[in-house]
Amino acid sequence: MPIKFGTGGWRAIIGDEFTKANIQLFAKAICGKMKAEGVQDNKIVIGYDRRFLAKEAMQWAAMVFAAEGILTELVNKSAPTPLIMYYVMKHELPYGMMITASHNPALYNGIKLFTAGGRDADEAQTADVERYIASASGGTVAEMEYDKAVAKGLIKEIYPLNEYLDNIIAAVNMDKIRDAHLKVAFDPMFGVSETSITTILHTARCEVVTINGRHDTLFGGKLPSPTAATLRSLQNAVVDYKCDIGLATDGDADRIGIIDDTGRFLHPNDILVLLYYYLVKHKGWSGPVVRNIATTHQLDRVAESFGQKCFEVPVGFKHISAAITKEDAVLGGESSGGLTVRGHIKGKDGIYAAMLLVEMIAVTGQKISNIYREIEAKYGSIFMEERDYKFTNEKKAQILETLMVKKQIPGLEFPVEQVSYLDGCKVYFKNGGWVAARFSGTEPLLRIFCEMPDAEDAKSVCLAYEEFLKLS
Repeated sequence: MPIKFGTGGWRAIIGDEFTKANIQLFAKAICGKMKAEGVQDNKIVIGYDRRFLAKEAMQWAAMVFAAEGILTELVNKSAPTPLIMYYVMKHELPYGMMITASHNPALYNGIKLFTAGGRDADEAQTADVERYIASASGGTVAEMEYDKAVAKGLIKEIYPLNEYLDNIIAAVNMDKIRDAHLKVAFDPMFGVSETSITTILHTARCEVVTINGRHDTLFGGKLPSPTAATLRSLQNAVVDYKCDIGLATDGDADRIGIIDDTGRFLHPNDILVLLYYYLVKHKGWSGPVVRNIATTHQLDRVAESFGQKCFEVPVGFKHISAAITKEDAVLGGESSGGLTVRGHIKGKDGIYAAMLLVEMIAVTGQKISNIYREIEAKYGSIFMEERDYKFTNEKKAQILETLMVKKQIPGLEFPVEQVSYLDGCKVYFKNGGWVAARFSGTEPLLRIFCEMPDAEDAKSVCLAYEEFLKLS
Protein backbone atom coordinates (compact mmCIF):
# COMPACT_ATOMS: atom_id res chain seq x y z
CA MET A 1 0.00 0.00 0.00
CA PRO A 2 1.19 3.59 -0.63
CA ILE A 3 2.31 5.72 2.31
CA LYS A 4 -0.71 7.69 3.53
CA PHE A 5 -0.93 10.30 6.28
CA GLY A 6 -3.56 10.13 9.01
CA THR A 7 -4.44 12.79 11.57
CA GLY A 8 -1.12 12.18 13.39
CA GLY A 9 1.40 11.51 10.63
CA TRP A 10 2.15 8.20 8.93
CA ARG A 11 1.78 5.07 11.07
CA ALA A 12 2.14 1.45 10.01
CA ILE A 13 2.81 -2.04 11.33
CA ILE A 14 6.52 -2.81 11.74
CA GLY A 15 7.71 -5.23 9.05
CA ASP A 16 4.53 -4.79 7.01
CA GLU A 17 4.49 -1.21 5.71
CA PHE A 18 6.94 0.25 8.21
CA THR A 19 10.08 -0.98 6.45
CA LYS A 20 13.51 0.42 5.61
CA ALA A 21 12.45 0.82 1.98
CA ASN A 22 9.35 2.86 2.88
CA ILE A 23 11.19 4.94 5.49
CA GLN A 24 13.83 5.85 2.92
CA LEU A 25 11.16 6.52 0.29
CA PHE A 26 9.57 8.94 2.76
CA ALA A 27 12.94 10.65 3.27
CA LYS A 28 13.51 10.83 -0.50
CA ALA A 29 10.15 12.58 -0.88
CA ILE A 30 11.06 15.18 1.76
CA CYS A 31 14.38 15.76 -0.03
CA GLY A 32 12.50 16.40 -3.27
CA LYS A 33 10.10 18.77 -1.55
CA MET A 34 12.93 20.70 0.14
CA LYS A 35 14.78 21.10 -3.15
CA ALA A 36 11.64 22.22 -4.97
CA GLU A 37 11.09 24.84 -2.25
CA GLY A 38 14.72 25.98 -2.31
CA VAL A 39 15.40 25.12 1.34
CA GLN A 40 17.84 22.25 0.75
CA ASP A 41 20.75 24.38 1.99
CA ASN A 42 19.06 24.56 5.37
CA LYS A 43 18.95 21.46 7.58
CA ILE A 44 16.38 19.05 8.96
CA VAL A 45 16.22 17.61 12.49
CA ILE A 46 15.04 14.07 13.27
CA GLY A 47 14.28 12.48 16.63
CA TYR A 48 13.07 9.08 17.78
CA ASP A 49 11.25 7.51 20.73
CA ARG A 50 11.64 4.15 22.46
CA ARG A 51 9.77 2.02 19.93
CA PHE A 52 11.35 -0.95 18.21
CA LEU A 53 13.49 0.10 15.21
CA ALA A 54 12.95 3.80 15.95
CA LYS A 55 16.63 4.73 16.19
CA GLU A 56 17.51 2.64 13.17
CA ALA A 57 14.69 4.23 11.19
CA MET A 58 16.02 7.69 12.06
CA GLN A 59 19.47 6.70 10.80
CA TRP A 60 18.10 5.11 7.62
CA ALA A 61 16.28 8.34 6.81
CA ALA A 62 19.39 10.44 7.54
CA MET A 63 21.45 8.33 5.14
CA VAL A 64 19.11 9.35 2.32
CA PHE A 65 19.27 13.04 3.24
CA ALA A 66 23.08 12.76 3.27
CA ALA A 67 23.11 11.19 -0.19
CA GLU A 68 21.01 14.13 -1.38
CA GLY A 69 23.45 16.60 0.16
CA ILE A 70 21.08 17.81 2.91
CA LEU A 71 22.47 18.25 6.43
CA THR A 72 20.58 16.27 9.05
CA GLU A 73 20.77 16.83 12.80
CA LEU A 74 19.90 13.65 14.68
CA VAL A 75 18.87 13.73 18.32
CA ASN A 76 21.13 10.93 19.51
CA LYS A 77 19.03 9.77 22.49
CA SER A 78 15.35 8.89 22.59
CA ALA A 79 13.47 12.14 23.04
CA PRO A 80 9.95 13.57 23.43
CA THR A 81 8.09 14.62 20.30
CA PRO A 82 7.54 18.18 21.66
CA LEU A 83 11.32 18.61 21.94
CA ILE A 84 11.62 18.13 18.16
CA MET A 85 8.77 20.59 17.52
CA TYR A 86 10.43 23.13 19.83
CA TYR A 87 13.78 22.69 18.08
CA VAL A 88 12.24 23.28 14.64
CA MET A 89 10.56 26.43 15.95
CA LYS A 90 13.52 27.86 17.85
CA HIS A 91 16.10 27.20 15.13
CA GLU A 92 13.76 28.27 12.33
CA LEU A 93 14.07 25.04 10.37
CA PRO A 94 11.83 24.34 7.38
CA TYR A 95 11.14 20.75 8.46
CA GLY A 96 11.57 18.23 11.25
CA MET A 97 10.70 14.55 11.65
CA MET A 98 9.96 12.33 14.62
CA ILE A 99 10.09 8.53 14.42
CA THR A 100 7.12 7.48 16.55
CA ALA A 101 3.67 5.94 16.46
CA SER A 102 2.69 7.96 19.53
CA HIS A 103 0.05 6.05 21.54
CA ASN A 104 -0.52 3.23 19.00
CA PRO A 105 0.11 -0.41 20.00
CA ALA A 106 3.72 -1.64 20.16
CA LEU A 107 3.61 -3.38 16.78
CA TYR A 108 3.29 0.06 15.09
CA ASN A 109 5.86 2.68 14.28
CA GLY A 110 5.64 5.76 12.12
CA ILE A 111 6.82 9.26 11.25
CA LYS A 112 5.45 12.64 12.28
CA LEU A 113 6.35 15.53 10.01
CA PHE A 114 6.74 19.09 11.26
CA THR A 115 6.91 22.25 9.17
CA ALA A 116 8.19 25.79 9.71
CA GLY A 117 7.33 27.12 13.14
CA GLY A 118 7.34 23.60 14.61
CA ARG A 119 3.80 22.82 13.45
CA ASP A 120 2.26 19.49 12.53
CA ALA A 121 2.18 19.29 8.74
CA ASP A 122 -1.29 20.29 7.53
CA GLU A 123 -3.37 18.56 4.83
CA ALA A 124 -1.89 20.65 2.01
CA GLN A 125 1.64 19.76 3.12
CA THR A 126 0.94 16.05 3.63
CA ALA A 127 -0.87 15.81 0.29
CA ASP A 128 2.19 17.40 -1.30
CA VAL A 129 4.47 14.86 0.40
CA GLU A 130 2.26 12.01 -0.80
CA ARG A 131 2.67 13.31 -4.38
CA TYR A 132 6.45 13.34 -3.98
CA ILE A 133 6.32 9.80 -2.56
CA ALA A 134 4.28 8.65 -5.55
CA SER A 135 6.74 10.22 -8.00
CA ALA A 136 9.73 8.64 -6.20
CA SER A 137 8.14 5.18 -5.98
CA GLY A 138 9.73 2.61 -8.25
CA GLY A 139 12.91 4.61 -8.62
CA THR A 140 16.30 4.26 -6.97
CA VAL A 141 16.72 5.74 -3.50
CA ALA A 142 20.38 6.49 -2.86
CA GLU A 143 21.89 6.35 0.62
CA MET A 144 25.26 7.31 2.05
CA GLU A 145 26.97 5.07 4.60
CA TYR A 146 26.22 6.44 8.07
CA ASP A 147 29.81 6.81 9.33
CA LYS A 148 30.87 8.38 6.05
CA ALA A 149 28.02 10.90 6.27
CA VAL A 150 29.06 11.80 9.83
CA ALA A 151 32.69 12.23 8.71
CA LYS A 152 31.61 14.48 5.82
CA GLY A 153 29.52 16.62 8.17
CA LEU A 154 26.22 15.70 6.50
CA ILE A 155 24.95 13.99 9.67
CA LYS A 156 25.44 15.70 13.02
CA GLU A 157 24.42 14.10 16.32
CA ILE A 158 22.92 16.49 18.89
CA TYR A 159 21.03 16.33 22.19
CA PRO A 160 19.19 19.65 22.71
CA LEU A 161 17.18 18.57 25.77
CA ASN A 162 18.44 21.37 28.02
CA GLU A 163 17.18 24.21 25.84
CA TYR A 164 13.73 22.61 25.70
CA LEU A 165 13.59 22.05 29.48
CA ASP A 166 14.89 25.55 30.19
CA ASN A 167 12.06 26.95 28.08
CA ILE A 168 9.46 25.12 30.18
CA ILE A 169 11.17 26.02 33.46
CA ALA A 170 11.08 29.69 32.44
CA ALA A 171 7.37 29.44 31.59
CA VAL A 172 6.09 28.03 34.90
CA ASN A 173 6.19 29.47 38.40
CA MET A 174 9.02 27.40 39.83
CA ASP A 175 9.20 29.48 43.02
CA LYS A 176 5.59 28.70 43.91
CA ILE A 177 6.11 25.02 43.17
CA ARG A 178 9.25 24.92 45.35
CA ASP A 179 7.36 26.52 48.23
CA ALA A 180 4.48 24.04 47.98
CA HIS A 181 6.60 20.93 48.82
CA LEU A 182 4.52 18.68 46.57
CA LYS A 183 4.67 14.92 46.24
CA VAL A 184 4.11 13.70 42.66
CA ALA A 185 3.53 10.20 41.33
CA PHE A 186 4.73 9.81 37.77
CA ASP A 187 4.16 7.16 35.07
CA PRO A 188 6.01 7.73 31.77
CA MET A 189 4.38 4.51 30.51
CA PHE A 190 7.79 3.14 29.46
CA GLY A 191 8.07 6.10 27.09
CA VAL A 192 10.42 9.06 26.64
CA SER A 193 9.30 11.64 29.20
CA GLU A 194 11.03 10.33 32.33
CA THR A 195 14.22 12.41 32.09
CA SER A 196 12.34 15.58 31.18
CA ILE A 197 9.61 15.49 33.83
CA THR A 198 11.77 14.20 36.70
CA THR A 199 14.43 16.82 35.95
CA ILE A 200 11.90 19.66 36.13
CA LEU A 201 10.14 18.26 39.21
CA HIS A 202 13.40 17.74 41.08
CA THR A 203 14.53 21.23 40.11
CA ALA A 204 11.29 22.46 41.74
CA ARG A 205 12.10 20.39 44.86
CA CYS A 206 9.15 18.05 44.41
CA GLU A 207 9.25 14.55 45.84
CA VAL A 208 8.75 12.14 42.94
CA VAL A 209 7.51 8.54 42.94
CA THR A 210 8.19 7.03 39.50
CA ILE A 211 6.71 3.82 38.09
CA ASN A 212 7.16 2.17 34.66
CA GLY A 213 10.26 4.18 33.86
CA ARG A 214 12.41 1.52 32.21
CA HIS A 215 12.88 1.13 28.46
CA ASP A 216 10.41 -1.48 27.21
CA THR A 217 9.51 -1.57 23.51
CA LEU A 218 6.37 -3.57 24.41
CA PHE A 219 5.24 -0.87 26.88
CA GLY A 220 4.63 -3.40 29.63
CA GLY A 221 2.14 -5.22 27.40
CA LYS A 222 -0.27 -2.25 27.50
CA LEU A 223 -1.26 0.48 25.10
CA PRO A 224 1.07 3.46 25.77
CA SER A 225 -1.91 5.78 26.08
CA PRO A 226 -2.87 7.40 29.41
CA THR A 227 -6.44 6.20 29.95
CA ALA A 228 -8.51 5.03 32.91
CA ALA A 229 -7.76 1.43 31.93
CA THR A 230 -3.97 1.86 31.64
CA LEU A 231 -3.32 4.10 34.68
CA ARG A 232 -4.57 1.88 37.51
CA SER A 233 -1.04 1.43 38.86
CA LEU A 234 -0.63 5.20 38.94
CA GLN A 235 -3.93 5.51 40.82
CA ASN A 236 -2.60 3.08 43.41
CA ALA A 237 0.67 4.99 43.68
CA VAL A 238 -1.13 8.29 44.31
CA VAL A 239 -3.25 6.76 47.06
CA ASP A 240 -0.53 4.58 48.63
CA TYR A 241 2.08 7.34 48.77
CA LYS A 242 -0.43 10.13 49.53
CA CYS A 243 0.61 12.17 46.50
CA ASP A 244 -0.80 15.54 45.48
CA ILE A 245 -1.13 14.48 41.84
CA GLY A 246 -0.35 11.63 39.46
CA LEU A 247 1.15 12.50 36.08
CA ALA A 248 1.36 10.26 33.01
CA THR A 249 2.39 10.78 29.39
CA ASP A 250 1.94 8.61 26.33
CA GLY A 251 4.75 6.88 24.41
CA ASP A 252 6.19 10.01 22.81
CA ALA A 253 5.12 12.45 25.57
CA ASP A 254 2.79 14.67 23.57
CA ARG A 255 -0.34 13.53 25.46
CA ILE A 256 -1.08 13.69 29.17
CA GLY A 257 -3.06 11.72 31.73
CA ILE A 258 -3.84 12.85 35.28
CA ILE A 259 -4.83 11.17 38.55
CA ASP A 260 -6.13 13.62 41.14
CA ASP A 261 -5.29 13.66 44.85
CA THR A 262 -8.16 11.25 45.65
CA GLY A 263 -6.92 8.65 43.14
CA ARG A 264 -9.58 9.53 40.55
CA PHE A 265 -8.70 9.42 36.85
CA LEU A 266 -9.36 12.79 35.23
CA HIS A 267 -10.66 12.52 31.68
CA PRO A 268 -8.68 14.68 29.22
CA ASN A 269 -11.82 16.81 28.91
CA ASP A 270 -11.58 17.56 32.63
CA ILE A 271 -7.90 18.51 32.23
CA LEU A 272 -8.70 20.99 29.48
CA VAL A 273 -11.45 22.60 31.54
CA LEU A 274 -9.20 22.82 34.61
CA LEU A 275 -6.32 24.41 32.72
CA TYR A 276 -8.42 26.94 30.82
CA TYR A 277 -10.20 27.92 34.07
CA TYR A 278 -6.86 28.23 35.86
CA LEU A 279 -5.10 30.23 33.14
CA VAL A 280 -7.95 32.74 32.83
CA LYS A 281 -9.09 33.05 36.44
CA HIS A 282 -5.85 32.64 38.37
CA LYS A 283 -3.14 33.72 35.89
CA GLY A 284 -5.19 36.52 34.40
CA TRP A 285 -4.87 35.45 30.77
CA SER A 286 -7.57 36.54 28.35
CA GLY A 287 -8.76 34.94 25.14
CA PRO A 288 -10.85 32.19 23.57
CA VAL A 289 -10.31 28.44 23.67
CA VAL A 290 -10.16 25.85 20.85
CA ARG A 291 -11.41 22.26 20.85
CA ASN A 292 -12.11 19.62 18.23
CA ILE A 293 -15.54 18.20 17.38
CA ALA A 294 -15.13 15.29 19.82
CA THR A 295 -14.16 17.36 22.87
CA THR A 296 -16.31 18.57 25.76
CA HIS A 297 -18.68 21.53 25.40
CA GLN A 298 -17.98 22.34 29.05
CA LEU A 299 -15.20 24.49 27.59
CA ASP A 300 -17.88 26.52 25.83
CA ARG A 301 -19.61 27.21 29.15
CA VAL A 302 -16.40 28.29 30.86
CA ALA A 303 -15.38 30.50 27.93
CA GLU A 304 -18.81 32.16 27.83
CA SER A 305 -18.62 32.94 31.57
CA PHE A 306 -15.41 34.90 30.91
CA GLY A 307 -16.92 36.68 27.90
CA GLN A 308 -14.95 34.54 25.47
CA LYS A 309 -15.71 32.12 22.64
CA CYS A 310 -14.93 28.44 22.10
CA PHE A 311 -13.92 27.57 18.53
CA GLU A 312 -14.66 24.10 17.12
CA VAL A 313 -12.34 22.44 14.56
CA PRO A 314 -11.96 18.98 12.96
CA VAL A 315 -9.96 16.23 14.66
CA GLY A 316 -6.20 16.48 14.04
CA PHE A 317 -3.97 18.70 16.13
CA LYS A 318 -2.87 20.73 13.12
CA HIS A 319 -6.37 22.24 13.12
CA ILE A 320 -6.09 23.17 16.79
CA SER A 321 -2.68 24.79 16.47
CA ALA A 322 -3.80 26.75 13.39
CA ALA A 323 -6.90 28.03 15.20
CA ILE A 324 -4.89 29.01 18.29
CA THR A 325 -2.69 31.20 16.10
CA LYS A 326 -5.59 32.64 14.12
CA GLU A 327 -7.80 33.41 17.12
CA ASP A 328 -5.00 34.14 19.64
CA ALA A 329 -6.55 31.50 21.89
CA VAL A 330 -5.35 30.78 25.42
CA LEU A 331 -5.49 27.03 25.03
CA GLY A 332 -6.50 24.34 22.58
CA GLY A 333 -6.96 20.63 23.06
CA GLU A 334 -8.69 17.38 22.31
CA SER A 335 -10.43 14.66 24.28
CA SER A 336 -7.60 12.20 23.58
CA GLY A 337 -5.22 14.04 25.91
CA GLY A 338 -3.37 16.44 23.62
CA LEU A 339 -3.24 20.16 24.35
CA THR A 340 -1.14 23.23 23.86
CA VAL A 341 -1.05 26.69 25.37
CA ARG A 342 -0.52 30.15 23.89
CA GLY A 343 3.14 31.14 23.72
CA HIS A 344 4.50 27.60 23.68
CA ILE A 345 5.07 25.27 20.72
CA LYS A 346 2.40 24.95 18.03
CA GLY A 347 1.64 21.34 18.91
CA LYS A 348 0.87 18.96 21.75
CA ASP A 349 3.18 18.88 24.76
CA GLY A 350 2.37 16.55 27.64
CA ILE A 351 5.44 17.65 29.58
CA TYR A 352 4.56 21.35 29.62
CA ALA A 353 0.91 20.54 30.36
CA ALA A 354 1.99 18.39 33.31
CA MET A 355 4.03 21.21 34.79
CA LEU A 356 1.17 23.69 34.38
CA LEU A 357 -1.06 21.38 36.41
CA VAL A 358 1.59 21.08 39.12
CA GLU A 359 1.86 24.88 39.08
CA MET A 360 -1.92 25.14 39.41
CA ILE A 361 -1.85 23.22 42.69
CA ALA A 362 0.98 25.37 44.02
CA VAL A 363 -0.45 28.75 42.97
CA THR A 364 -4.04 28.13 44.09
CA GLY A 365 -3.06 26.28 47.26
CA GLN A 366 -5.93 23.88 46.54
CA LYS A 367 -6.16 20.21 45.75
CA ILE A 368 -7.17 19.35 42.18
CA SER A 369 -10.29 17.59 43.42
CA ASN A 370 -11.42 20.80 45.16
CA ILE A 371 -10.77 22.95 42.09
CA TYR A 372 -12.83 20.62 39.92
CA ARG A 373 -15.70 20.60 42.43
CA GLU A 374 -15.64 24.41 42.25
CA ILE A 375 -15.94 24.24 38.46
CA GLU A 376 -18.84 21.76 38.60
CA ALA A 377 -20.64 23.96 41.12
CA LYS A 378 -20.35 26.93 38.76
CA TYR A 379 -21.02 25.26 35.41
CA GLY A 380 -22.87 22.05 36.21
CA SER A 381 -21.93 18.47 35.37
CA ILE A 382 -21.73 16.97 31.91
CA PHE A 383 -21.14 13.33 30.98
CA MET A 384 -19.34 11.81 28.00
CA GLU A 385 -19.66 8.28 26.65
CA GLU A 386 -17.09 7.01 24.15
CA ARG A 387 -17.31 3.82 22.06
CA ASP A 388 -14.83 2.33 19.56
CA TYR A 389 -15.77 -0.22 16.89
CA LYS A 390 -13.63 -2.24 14.50
CA PHE A 391 -14.91 -2.75 10.96
CA THR A 392 -14.27 -4.44 7.63
CA ASN A 393 -13.73 -2.41 4.47
CA GLU A 394 -17.21 -3.43 3.36
CA LYS A 395 -18.71 -2.26 6.65
CA LYS A 396 -16.83 1.05 6.46
CA ALA A 397 -18.32 1.70 3.03
CA GLN A 398 -21.82 0.96 4.38
CA ILE A 399 -21.36 3.36 7.32
CA LEU A 400 -20.03 6.12 5.07
CA GLU A 401 -22.98 5.64 2.70
CA THR A 402 -25.47 5.87 5.58
CA LEU A 403 -23.99 8.81 7.49
CA MET A 404 -22.17 10.89 4.91
CA VAL A 405 -23.95 10.22 1.59
CA LYS A 406 -27.57 9.53 2.56
CA LYS A 407 -27.08 11.67 5.70
CA GLN A 408 -29.24 9.37 7.79
CA ILE A 409 -29.16 9.32 11.60
CA PRO A 410 -31.05 7.11 14.05
CA GLY A 411 -34.37 8.20 15.48
CA LEU A 412 -33.53 9.86 18.80
CA GLU A 413 -35.79 11.07 21.61
CA PHE A 414 -33.92 14.36 21.98
CA PRO A 415 -34.83 17.34 19.75
CA VAL A 416 -32.09 18.07 17.22
CA GLU A 417 -30.80 21.60 16.76
CA GLN A 418 -28.41 21.00 13.84
CA VAL A 419 -26.23 18.39 12.11
CA SER A 420 -22.62 19.10 11.05
CA TYR A 421 -20.42 17.23 8.59
CA LEU A 422 -17.25 19.19 9.38
CA ASP A 423 -15.55 15.94 10.41
CA GLY A 424 -17.69 12.82 10.28
CA CYS A 425 -21.28 13.35 11.41
CA LYS A 426 -22.06 15.40 14.53
CA VAL A 427 -25.58 15.95 15.85
CA TYR A 428 -26.23 18.85 18.24
CA PHE A 429 -29.23 18.53 20.58
CA LYS A 430 -31.29 21.43 21.89
CA ASN A 431 -30.52 20.38 25.49
CA GLY A 432 -26.82 21.20 24.94
CA GLY A 433 -25.79 17.60 24.33
CA TRP A 434 -24.28 16.18 21.15
CA VAL A 435 -23.16 12.94 19.48
CA ALA A 436 -20.39 12.52 16.88
CA ALA A 437 -19.44 9.53 14.73
CA ARG A 438 -16.18 9.54 12.78
CA PHE A 439 -13.46 7.19 11.56
CA SER A 440 -10.13 7.42 13.38
CA GLY A 441 -7.26 8.84 11.37
CA THR A 442 -4.65 6.85 13.31
CA GLU A 443 -6.28 3.46 13.94
CA PRO A 444 -8.81 1.26 12.05
CA LEU A 445 -11.72 2.24 14.29
CA LEU A 446 -15.10 3.95 14.11
CA ARG A 447 -15.44 6.25 17.10
CA ILE A 448 -18.69 7.44 18.61
CA PHE A 449 -18.69 10.20 21.23
CA CYS A 450 -21.76 11.45 23.06
CA GLU A 451 -21.96 14.15 25.72
CA MET A 452 -25.20 14.80 27.61
CA PRO A 453 -26.39 16.41 30.86
CA ASP A 454 -27.31 12.88 32.04
CA ALA A 455 -24.93 9.89 31.91
CA GLU A 456 -27.66 7.37 31.08
CA ASP A 457 -28.85 9.52 28.19
CA ALA A 458 -25.32 9.55 26.77
CA LYS A 459 -25.21 5.75 26.92
CA SER A 460 -28.65 5.40 25.31
CA VAL A 461 -27.68 7.62 22.37
CA CYS A 462 -24.52 5.55 21.76
CA LEU A 463 -26.60 2.37 21.85
CA ALA A 464 -29.03 3.87 19.36
CA TYR A 465 -26.14 4.49 16.95
CA GLU A 466 -24.78 1.00 17.57
CA GLU A 467 -28.12 -0.57 16.65
CA PHE A 468 -28.77 1.80 13.74
CA LEU A 469 -25.37 1.12 12.13
CA LYS A 470 -25.46 -2.60 13.11
CA LEU A 471 -22.09 -2.33 14.88
CA SER A 472 -22.46 -5.06 17.51
